[in-house]
Formats: sequence, C-alpha cells, structure tokens
Amino acid sequence: MAHNIETMFYTREAPWHGLGNRVEHALSSKDALQVAGLDWKVIQKPIKTQDDMIIPGYKANIRETDHRVLGVVTDRYSIVQNHEAFKFTDELLGEGVRYETAGSLHNGKKVWLLAKLPEQYIVLGDHISPYMVFSNSHDGSGSIKVAMTPIRVVCQNTLNLALSSAKRIWTTMHTGDVKSKLSEAKKTILLAEHYMNKLGAEVERLNRIKLSDQKVMEYIELLFPMSDNATKLQEKNVMQLRNDLQIRYFDAPDLTHVNKSGYRFICAVSDFATHAPPLRETASFKENLFNRTIEGNAVIDKAYEMLLSTA
Repeated sequence: MAHNIETMFYTREAPWHGLGNRVEHALSSKDALQVAGLDWKVIQKPIKTQDDMIIPGYKANIRETDHRVLGVVTDRYSIVQNHEAFKFTDELLGEGVRYETAGSLHNGKKVWLLAKLPEQYIVLGDHISPYMVFSNSHDGSGSIKVAMTPIRVVCQNTLNLALSSAKRIWTTMHTGDVKSKLSEAKKTILLAEHYMNKLGAEVERLNRIKLSDQKVMEYIELLFPMSDNATKLQEKNVMQLRNDLQIRYFDAPDLTHVNKSGYRFICAVSDFATHAPPLRETASFKENLFNRTIEGNAVIDKAYEMLLSTA
C-alpha cells in the first residue's frame, strides 16, 4: 500500500503528516479502534524447524485475524495489545479523551495512536495544543513510546524542541512486567505539563533574540549548505530549499504578528520541516515525517541550536 500505510483514520482536515482517511469527529477509544482497523489481537506461537523441532528461546508474533507473521521475538517479549494501548491512553488522559489519528504500518508491524490533550496554551498570542502520541511495534524492532508533541494551531506545525530542561518522550522495552511499566508511564502526563511550561518560557526567550534579515539568510545557508563540488542539479536543489524557507520566514501570513526574532525563525523552520514537499518523494516519506513527530526533527533541532549559540 502507498507509504506503507495499512489502515488509518484522522479527523477534519488532513493531519500534518498527510496520511489517512477523513472522518468528521474525533473518536472515543472504542470507535477509534474499529475505524482505524486496529481491532485485532497478537498471539504468540512457537517456531519449529521443517522436521517439527521447536526452536527454543524464540516465538512468532502473529496477527490473529489473518495469521500474518508480524515478527520473530525472544520468549522474554511481552505483547501489548492494541486495545491495551487505547485503554492506557484513556486512563492517562481521563474520561472524554478523543483520538484524532490512529493506524498501523507495514501490515500491522507498527501501530500508533494520537490523542489531543484537553489543555490549551497561549504563548505570544499563538494557540498551541499538546498532543499525546503512543507508538508500539509488534515485530520486536522497537520499544513502546509515549511522546508529547505540541502543535501550533494556526498552521498545524509541530514545535518539538529538544529542551535540555524538560523531557517529552517516555520509552520502555517489551520485557518484564510491561503492564506495570505502563502504569508508571502515567507520569508522562506530568512530563507533558512540565514540558509545555518550559516550552512557553523558551518561546519567550527565543522571541527576545532579534534577528536581522542578513542573519536570517546566514542561518538558512547554514541549514542548507552548498558543497564546493556540487553539481548543477545539487545547486538547484539547495537553492530551492533555501528559497522555500525564506518565503516561510519573510512572507508567511501566520507570522505577520511575530517579531523578526528567533521564535519567528523557529516557526518558519518548523513550517518547512512539517509541510514542505520533498525534493524527491519516497514511499516512506510521509511515514518518516510522522515518526519525527515522536523522535524530533533534525532540521528544527539544528535551527534551535544555532539560535541558542546566538543567545
């Protein structure tokens, strides 16, 4: 399937990662589980040789509905079912939580859900909504991750700054008492509140960093450097990236009220990182864009580091 997406839903307009099928309203966990095509269980079976000998220490994770093998794992691996992930988020965020996107990738090997937190924040006149992302894999390739990601509402940009003073990601492996670990993960809601408070303070700090137009152009060149031996095509591509970011900084209508500052630059870079079309779109482009919702975006982090060095 295109972009490796197996099933998914999302609400209202297309989400910033550009994946899914439109539905009219955010859903409860019960409805979201069905609409997203995640109402299935993972079972484990022993792995055998051709002559029916059991291979010790390993099991196969299998989707019960169609008997698709999702991955081979050690016998220490503990399954977290899709409905358990939704139940965890229900308990984490409280009664009335609504899911705005959920789905699976690579034929069910990876699943995620995204819920909007009830709190709203206004920073420098911008409405910022925090979201909670739960990511899980059934193939043994990754850990369970719970991440908080703030979205600038007016333009649907992610503001996943790598703050040294506040965590926004919680992870755990599929070993040991996973359910107990998930209970411990409820602390992430406190991490989210702490992160948003620190983010607000950091935005204020970035807004105090005044930038000349010349400095902005220097930063853009540092973000997209031109190599000495670049081909004509490479030169064209770099200039295209630079011009795109320039427009987002100098001409974006949602930034007319924002001073020419570090915060305006971060917003422009975030807009570029979140929405700019790639020079060459690969099958995994939109999936990778969504993954950076959790892991953080290297371009945004680099821009943030440059601004901190200025401060």
